[in-house]
Amino acid sequence: MVTSSDTHRSPDATPDATPSATPRATPGAPALLHGTPVVPGVAHGPALVARAEVDPAAVAAFGAGGFAGEEEALAAYDAAVDAVAKGFEHKAGRASGAAAEVLLASAGLTRDKGLRSAVRKQLRTGADLLAGVGAGVEQFVSVFTSMGGLMAERVTDLHDIERRLVARLVGEPEPGVPNPSRPSVLVAEDLAPSDTAGLDPEVVLALVTERGGPTSHTAIIARQLGIPCVVGTAGATGIAGGTALLVDGTAGTVEVEPEESLARQRVEADRAMRAVLATWGGPGATADGTPVKLLANVADGESARAATQAPVEGVGLFRTELCFLNRRDEPSVEEQAEIYAGVLEPFVGQGGHVVVRTLDAGSDKPIAFATHEGEENPALGVRGLRLSFDNPGLLERQLDAIASAAERTGAEAWVMAPMVATVAEAAEFAGQVRRHGLRAGVMVEVPSAALLAHRMLEVVDFLSIGTNDLTQYTMAADRMATDLAHLTDPWQPAVLQLIAITAEAGRQAGKPVGVCGEAAADPLLACALVGMGVTSLSMAAAAVRPVGARLSTVSIETCEEAAEAALSASDPRAARDAVLALLGG
Repeated sequence: MVTSSDTHRSPDATPDATPSATPRATPGAPALLHGTPVVPGVAHGPALVARAEVDPAAVAAFGAGGFAGEEEALAAYDAAVDAVAKGFEHKAGRASGAAAEVLLASAGLTRDKGLRSAVRKQLRTGADLLAGVGAGVEQFVSVFTSMGGLMAERVTDLHDIERRLVARLVGEPEPGVPNPSRPSVLVAEDLAPSDTAGLDPEVVLALVTERGGPTSHTAIIARQLGIPCVVGTAGATGIAGGTALLVDGTAGTVEVEPEESLARQRVEADRAMRAVLATWGGPGATADGTPVKLLANVADGESARAATQAPVEGVGLFRTELCFLNRRDEPSVEEQAEIYAGVLEPFVGQGGHVVVRTLDAGSDKPIAFATHEGEENPALGVRGLRLSFDNPGLLERQLDAIASAAERTGAEAWVMAPMVATVAEAAEFAGQVRRHGLRAGVMVEVPSAALLAHRMLEVVDFLSIGTNDLTQYTMAADRMATDLAHLTDPWQPAVLQLIAITAEAGRQAGKPVGVCGEAAADPLLACALVGMGVTSLSMAAAAVRPVGARLSTVSIETCEEAAEAALSASDPRAARDAVLALLGG
């Protein structure tokens, strides 16, 4: 996999996008942009600036579309919806893991009946079809934005869907990221899942976005692909296409037109380091032998099989909702068992276990047959385990299927529930799981669960910290709000304090406490987490070697010092800098 390149712009290079105002350097020094680091790595190459809009001339030529009436216009809308949704589904079929999950969610959102109703309402007021689509989408954007939390994350998806629907209606190709003619650094205001999931890491050297946070869809998929990534980078879209960039995914910096020889040195140093990382083969442990289980996050059988090619000891997060997202009706126990067996089977005989998360639906992942409609704030509403409160059969049937798959394959399956807030919820869930002969745990995503971790561990067998939601709920900050990206950073001291409380509770109880959020994929933060007492780290398979290699160079004592340095810092950047200074490079 390419993670860096010597590619640079020659004086007569042809830009890959229309030039715009470029951030200018002070004399003798490169312009330096700062963002939130997401995927480590150094890349040097020309900017490919994505401004994926439908051709305005085609839109103008389309006019009102010449439809005879509302029904004819709606028929054209339905045809466009079908084409766009099938496009998402086709891409999902070629993807796996988080990429497939978000693409299927986009397909479902495209077909949403509420969106169609909003468009119809606009047509009845006399609006033409294109205006109706725009107004209908904007209505959803306003609602999702006001909800905040995970629902606001779907705004990027909605705008992507609108562009694709308009393109279909006016007879133009669907917009998207342009194909690079040479290895390039992709720069965009933001990237929709459909854009990010299709990227080729052989030609896209790095990602730089002006919007988004460390837990956005762009960030999650970039980790899966192993592409150096910096998000929330103010001024990024002011860079002209073809401009040479040096992207540092560890420091979160983007240098504009860097000094060429120095850039090459940085790239070569990164390449040499990655060559060393590629030789690391596990198992996870500190330099002085303290074991740390390194696990994979998966969403289906394909991603599970791919994960076995990495030095992992099992699965720390199996997202079961993938098999529900595109369904109008609940899959049968037999159907679910077949899907789950496909994830469990690759890990049979490897000495590891698979942690299965029960249905994490609601909020930004609506399930037609399960989630509640009309919630004022779905991010704080009936989602995750809470869906079983008035629909207990949904959870019971899923546990039946997991138990059946475990028995069929002989794999060791652990089961955990998302969005657990009280000890009573944890105890009731654990009882149900154990009646199926399985090991029970809960996710720590709600601050109350972290604060009560010692009591949670009295009723469950393990805890798994979901840092994405824990960060969002702790900091009361929408993880897609660029202006708040500094708050949704998992290095926030308050978030680290909750993780430390949870890990210490596990140490005292002698029970495992893992991290399965995206924070586990950060090699620097991983050392601090282990120093706090975290016993396992689960991440995209592509991130395992960098994390494992970094851990193998430090003692548990150094990890504990890193934890103290991070916990004592005043803000995320200070925490990163302190740990980097302690661990060196």
